[in-house]
Amino acid sequence: MNLDSKKNFGLIGASGYIAPRHMNAIKQTNNNLKCFLDPHDNVGYIDKFFPDAKYFRETERFERHLDRLKRKNEQVDYVSICSPNYLHDSHIRLALRNKCDVICEKPLVINYDHLLSLKEIEKETGKKVYNILQLRHHPTIIKLKETIDSDKIYDVELKYVTPRGSWYDFSWKGDIDKSGGVLFNIGIHFFDMLIWLFGKPLKSDVTNTYRKSFGTLNLERANINFELSIDKNDLPWEEWRPFRMIKIDGNVIEFSNGFTDLHTISYNHILNGLGFTIDDVEETIKLVSIIKNI
Repeated sequence: MNLDSKKNFGLIGASGYIAPRHMNAIKQTNNNLKCFLDPHDNVGYIDKFFPDAKYFRETERFERHLDRLKRKNEQVDYVSICSPNYLHDSHIRLALRNKCDVICEKPLVINYDHLLSLKEIEKETGKKVYNILQLRHHPTIIKLKETIDSDKIYDVELKYVTPRGSWYDFSWKGDIDKSGGVLFNIGIHFFDMLIWLFGKPLKSDVTNTYRKSFGTLNLERANINFELSIDKNDLPWEEWRPFRMIKIDGNVIEFSNGFTDLHTISYNHILNGLGFTIDDVEETIKLVSIIKNI
Protein backbone atom coordinates (compact mmCIF):
# COMPACT_ATOMS: atom_id res chain seq x y z
CA MET A 1 0.00 0.00 0.00
CA ASN A 2 1.61 3.28 -1.06
CA LEU A 3 1.40 6.52 0.93
CA ASP A 4 -1.22 7.99 -1.39
CA SER A 5 -3.59 5.13 -0.64
CA LYS A 6 -3.53 5.51 3.13
CA LYS A 7 -6.94 5.33 4.77
CA ASN A 8 -8.07 7.52 7.64
CA PHE A 9 -9.46 5.76 10.70
CA GLY A 10 -11.43 6.72 13.77
CA LEU A 11 -11.72 4.46 16.79
CA ILE A 12 -14.44 4.14 19.45
CA GLY A 13 -13.51 2.39 22.70
CA ALA A 14 -9.78 2.90 23.15
CA SER A 15 -9.16 1.99 26.79
CA GLY A 16 -10.12 -1.69 26.76
CA TYR A 17 -8.18 -4.91 26.34
CA ILE A 18 -8.72 -5.38 22.61
CA ALA A 19 -8.20 -1.82 21.29
CA PRO A 20 -4.37 -2.05 21.03
CA ARG A 21 -4.76 -4.93 18.56
CA HIS A 22 -6.82 -2.65 16.34
CA MET A 23 -4.35 0.21 16.69
CA ASN A 24 -1.52 -2.13 15.78
CA ALA A 25 -3.49 -3.43 12.78
CA ILE A 26 -4.12 0.12 11.55
CA LYS A 27 -0.41 0.86 11.94
CA GLN A 28 0.77 -2.40 10.34
CA THR A 29 -1.46 -1.86 7.30
CA ASN A 30 0.15 1.57 6.83
CA ASN A 31 -2.94 3.63 7.61
CA ASN A 32 -3.61 6.57 9.91
CA LEU A 33 -5.71 6.97 13.06
CA LYS A 34 -7.12 10.49 12.95
CA CYS A 35 -9.26 10.50 16.10
CA PHE A 36 -10.58 8.30 18.88
CA LEU A 37 -13.31 8.29 21.51
CA ASP A 38 -13.44 6.90 25.04
CA PRO A 39 -15.03 8.25 28.25
CA HIS A 40 -12.05 6.89 30.20
CA ASP A 41 -8.67 8.59 29.78
CA ASN A 42 -6.51 5.52 30.42
CA VAL A 43 -5.37 5.61 26.80
CA GLY A 44 -1.78 6.83 26.99
CA TYR A 45 -0.46 3.74 25.23
CA ILE A 46 -1.82 5.19 21.99
CA ASP A 47 1.36 7.29 21.81
CA LYS A 48 3.15 4.11 20.77
CA PHE A 49 1.01 3.98 17.65
CA PHE A 50 -0.54 7.37 16.79
CA PRO A 51 0.62 10.21 19.07
CA ASP A 52 -1.07 12.85 16.87
CA ALA A 53 -4.55 11.31 16.95
CA LYS A 54 -7.22 13.60 18.42
CA TYR A 55 -8.77 12.31 21.64
CA PHE A 56 -12.41 12.86 22.64
CA ARG A 57 -14.22 11.85 25.82
CA GLU A 58 -17.67 12.84 24.59
CA THR A 59 -19.55 11.26 21.70
CA GLU A 60 -21.01 14.59 20.54
CA ARG A 61 -17.58 16.18 20.12
CA PHE A 62 -16.21 13.10 18.40
CA GLU A 63 -19.08 13.13 15.91
CA ARG A 64 -18.62 16.85 15.32
CA HIS A 65 -14.95 16.20 14.56
CA LEU A 66 -15.90 13.53 12.02
CA ASP A 67 -18.10 16.08 10.29
CA ARG A 68 -15.37 18.73 10.39
CA LEU A 69 -12.86 16.34 8.81
CA LYS A 70 -15.34 15.51 6.05
CA ARG A 71 -15.82 19.19 5.25
CA LYS A 72 -12.04 19.66 5.10
CA ASN A 73 -11.74 16.78 2.61
CA GLU A 74 -10.02 14.67 5.27
CA GLN A 75 -12.87 12.15 5.49
CA VAL A 76 -12.51 9.30 7.96
CA ASP A 77 -12.85 6.18 5.82
CA TYR A 78 -13.30 3.59 8.58
CA VAL A 79 -14.38 3.67 12.21
CA SER A 80 -13.12 0.76 14.32
CA ILE A 81 -15.38 -0.12 17.23
CA CYS A 82 -14.08 -1.69 20.44
CA SER A 83 -16.67 -0.33 22.87
CA PRO A 84 -18.76 -2.46 25.28
CA ASN A 85 -20.96 -4.98 23.47
CA TYR A 86 -24.30 -3.30 24.15
CA LEU A 87 -23.09 -0.06 22.53
CA HIS A 88 -21.88 -1.63 19.28
CA ASP A 89 -25.06 -1.12 17.29
CA SER A 90 -25.35 2.54 18.39
CA HIS A 91 -21.73 3.26 17.52
CA ILE A 92 -22.05 1.44 14.19
CA ARG A 93 -25.04 3.63 13.32
CA LEU A 94 -23.07 6.75 14.25
CA ALA A 95 -20.26 5.74 11.91
CA LEU A 96 -22.51 4.73 9.01
CA ARG A 97 -24.47 7.98 9.17
CA ASN A 98 -21.21 9.90 9.02
CA LYS A 99 -20.37 8.10 5.75
CA CYS A 100 -17.75 5.79 7.27
CA ASP A 101 -17.33 2.06 6.79
CA VAL A 102 -17.11 0.10 10.04
CA ILE A 103 -14.80 -2.55 11.50
CA CYS A 104 -16.36 -3.92 14.68
CA GLU A 105 -15.10 -6.26 17.37
CA LYS A 106 -17.08 -9.32 18.36
CA PRO A 107 -19.95 -9.62 18.94
CA LEU A 108 -21.30 -7.36 16.23
CA VAL A 109 -24.51 -6.98 18.27
CA ILE A 110 -26.13 -8.87 21.17
CA ASN A 111 -29.66 -8.78 19.76
CA TYR A 112 -30.66 -10.26 16.41
CA ASP A 113 -33.22 -7.51 15.78
CA HIS A 114 -30.43 -4.93 15.98
CA LEU A 115 -28.59 -6.79 13.23
CA LEU A 116 -31.58 -6.50 10.92
CA SER A 117 -31.76 -2.76 11.58
CA LEU A 118 -28.09 -2.35 10.71
CA LYS A 119 -28.67 -4.08 7.37
CA GLU A 120 -31.26 -1.42 6.56
CA ILE A 121 -28.93 1.43 7.53
CA GLU A 122 -26.20 -0.09 5.34
CA LYS A 123 -28.60 0.15 2.40
CA GLU A 124 -29.56 3.73 3.28
CA THR A 125 -25.99 4.97 3.61
CA GLY A 126 -24.20 2.82 1.03
CA LYS A 127 -21.50 2.02 3.60
CA LYS A 128 -20.43 -1.40 4.92
CA VAL A 129 -20.10 -3.07 8.30
CA TYR A 130 -17.27 -5.58 8.77
CA ASN A 131 -16.87 -7.94 11.73
CA ILE A 132 -13.65 -9.29 13.23
CA LEU A 133 -13.95 -13.09 13.01
CA GLN A 134 -10.34 -13.97 13.56
CA LEU A 135 -10.76 -17.73 13.96
CA ARG A 136 -11.70 -17.90 10.27
CA HIS A 137 -8.15 -16.67 9.59
CA HIS A 138 -6.42 -19.11 11.95
CA PRO A 139 -4.18 -21.44 9.90
CA THR A 140 -5.26 -24.57 11.79
CA ILE A 141 -8.96 -23.82 11.35
CA ILE A 142 -8.50 -23.03 7.65
CA LYS A 143 -6.77 -26.39 7.13
CA LEU A 144 -9.50 -28.12 9.11
CA LYS A 145 -12.21 -26.60 6.92
CA GLU A 146 -10.50 -28.01 3.84
CA THR A 147 -10.88 -31.55 5.25
CA ILE A 148 -14.58 -31.37 6.14
CA ASP A 149 -16.65 -33.94 4.24
CA SER A 150 -19.99 -32.41 3.23
CA ASP A 151 -21.66 -35.84 3.31
CA LYS A 152 -20.62 -36.72 6.86
CA ILE A 153 -22.04 -35.91 10.32
CA TYR A 154 -19.22 -35.23 12.80
CA ASP A 155 -19.21 -35.63 16.58
CA VAL A 156 -17.67 -32.49 18.11
CA GLU A 157 -16.75 -31.63 21.67
CA LEU A 158 -15.84 -28.05 22.58
CA LYS A 159 -14.70 -26.86 26.00
CA TYR A 160 -13.42 -23.37 26.69
CA VAL A 161 -12.69 -22.15 30.22
CA THR A 162 -11.22 -18.69 30.67
CA PRO A 163 -11.29 -17.80 34.38
CA ARG A 164 -12.33 -14.35 35.57
CA GLY A 165 -11.85 -12.84 39.01
CA SER A 166 -14.33 -10.92 41.15
CA TRP A 167 -13.77 -7.71 39.14
CA TYR A 168 -15.86 -9.31 36.39
CA ASP A 169 -18.97 -9.12 38.57
CA PHE A 170 -18.68 -5.32 38.79
CA SER A 171 -17.74 -4.71 35.17
CA TRP A 172 -20.12 -4.26 32.23
CA LYS A 173 -18.97 -7.72 31.14
CA GLY A 174 -20.70 -9.22 34.16
CA ASP A 175 -24.00 -7.56 33.26
CA ILE A 176 -25.85 -9.83 30.82
CA ASP A 177 -27.84 -6.88 29.44
CA LYS A 178 -24.58 -5.14 28.50
CA SER A 179 -22.34 -8.04 27.48
CA GLY A 180 -24.84 -10.66 26.34
CA GLY A 181 -23.42 -12.99 28.97
CA VAL A 182 -20.94 -15.83 28.54
CA LEU A 183 -22.44 -16.88 25.21
CA PHE A 184 -21.82 -13.55 23.51
CA ASN A 185 -18.82 -12.41 25.50
CA ILE A 186 -16.56 -15.44 25.11
CA GLY A 187 -18.51 -17.90 22.97
CA ILE A 188 -19.33 -15.92 19.85
CA HIS A 189 -16.08 -16.69 17.98
CA PHE A 190 -16.40 -20.40 18.65
CA PHE A 191 -20.02 -20.55 17.51
CA ASP A 192 -19.09 -18.65 14.36
CA MET A 193 -16.21 -21.03 13.73
CA LEU A 194 -18.45 -24.10 14.20
CA ILE A 195 -21.14 -22.75 11.87
CA TRP A 196 -18.46 -21.83 9.29
CA LEU A 197 -17.09 -25.38 9.47
CA PHE A 198 -20.25 -27.47 9.84
CA GLY A 199 -23.16 -25.50 8.43
CA LYS A 200 -26.38 -23.94 9.69
CA PRO A 201 -27.93 -24.67 13.12
CA LEU A 202 -30.81 -27.15 13.23
CA LYS A 203 -31.66 -27.40 16.94
CA SER A 204 -30.16 -26.83 20.38
CA ASP A 205 -30.53 -27.82 24.04
CA VAL A 206 -28.66 -25.35 26.25
CA THR A 207 -28.39 -24.48 29.94
CA ASN A 208 -27.20 -21.00 30.92
CA THR A 209 -25.97 -19.83 34.31
CA TYR A 210 -24.22 -16.63 35.34
CA ARG A 211 -20.70 -17.98 34.73
CA LYS A 212 -21.32 -20.92 32.45
CA SER A 213 -23.18 -22.13 29.38
CA PHE A 214 -23.32 -25.76 28.28
CA GLY A 215 -25.40 -28.08 26.16
CA THR A 216 -25.77 -29.51 22.69
CA LEU A 217 -26.03 -28.03 19.22
CA ASN A 218 -27.01 -29.83 16.05
CA LEU A 219 -25.61 -28.30 12.87
CA GLU A 220 -26.02 -29.54 9.30
CA ARG A 221 -22.82 -31.59 9.50
CA ALA A 222 -22.10 -31.94 13.23
CA ASN A 223 -23.54 -32.90 16.59
CA ILE A 224 -21.82 -30.74 19.19
CA ASN A 225 -21.43 -30.94 22.96
CA PHE A 226 -20.07 -27.68 24.35
CA GLU A 227 -19.14 -26.02 27.62
CA LEU A 228 -18.16 -22.37 28.04
CA SER A 229 -17.12 -21.13 31.45
CA ILE A 230 -15.43 -18.29 33.32
CA ASP A 231 -15.40 -20.31 36.57
CA LYS A 232 -11.89 -21.26 37.72
CA ASN A 233 -13.29 -24.44 39.26
CA ASP A 234 -13.91 -25.79 35.74
CA LEU A 235 -10.21 -25.66 34.83
CA PRO A 236 -8.45 -29.03 34.52
CA TRP A 237 -5.43 -27.59 36.35
CA GLU A 238 -4.63 -25.34 39.32
CA GLU A 239 -2.83 -22.72 37.24
CA TRP A 240 -4.85 -19.59 36.39
CA ARG A 241 -4.81 -19.77 32.59
CA PRO A 242 -7.37 -20.53 29.89
CA PHE A 243 -8.19 -24.02 28.71
CA ARG A 244 -9.23 -24.60 25.08
CA MET A 245 -10.15 -28.00 23.71
CA ILE A 246 -11.91 -29.12 20.54
CA LYS A 247 -12.34 -32.78 19.62
CA ILE A 248 -13.70 -33.90 16.27
CA ASP A 249 -14.58 -37.59 16.10
CA GLY A 250 -12.32 -38.08 19.14
CA ASN A 251 -9.31 -36.29 17.64
CA VAL A 252 -8.04 -33.25 19.52
CA ILE A 253 -7.57 -30.13 17.37
CA GLU A 254 -4.77 -27.97 18.78
CA PHE A 255 -5.00 -24.25 18.03
CA SER A 256 -3.72 -22.55 21.19
CA ASN A 257 -1.04 -20.71 19.20
CA GLY A 258 -1.24 -18.60 16.06
CA PHE A 259 -3.41 -15.76 17.41
CA THR A 260 -0.79 -13.00 17.41
CA ASP A 261 -1.39 -11.37 14.03
CA LEU A 262 -5.01 -12.31 13.32
CA HIS A 263 -6.33 -8.75 13.70
CA THR A 264 -3.79 -7.45 11.22
CA ILE A 265 -4.70 -10.26 8.81
CA SER A 266 -8.38 -9.34 9.29
CA TYR A 267 -7.67 -5.69 8.47
CA ASN A 268 -5.73 -6.63 5.35
CA HIS A 269 -8.68 -8.69 4.12
CA ILE A 270 -11.13 -5.88 4.82
CA LEU A 271 -8.99 -3.25 3.10
CA ASN A 272 -8.76 -5.53 0.08
CA GLY A 273 -12.53 -5.97 -0.15
CA LEU A 274 -12.61 -9.43 1.45
CA GLY A 275 -13.91 -8.67 4.93
CA PHE A 276 -16.65 -10.57 6.77
CA THR A 277 -19.95 -8.74 6.53
CA ILE A 278 -23.29 -8.75 8.36
CA ASP A 279 -24.44 -11.59 6.10
CA ASP A 280 -21.44 -13.69 7.17
CA VAL A 281 -22.24 -13.40 10.86
CA GLU A 282 -26.05 -13.41 10.70
CA GLU A 283 -26.56 -17.14 11.41
CA THR A 284 -24.28 -16.94 14.44
CA ILE A 285 -25.95 -13.87 15.94
CA LYS A 286 -29.37 -15.43 15.38
CA LEU A 287 -28.35 -18.70 17.06
CA VAL A 288 -26.72 -17.09 20.10
CA SER A 289 -29.63 -14.68 20.52
CA ILE A 290 -31.97 -17.67 20.70
CA ILE A 291 -29.97 -19.87 23.05
CA LYS A 292 -29.12 -16.93 25.35
CA ASN A 293 -32.81 -16.68 26.18
CA ILE A 294 -33.42 -20.39 26.73
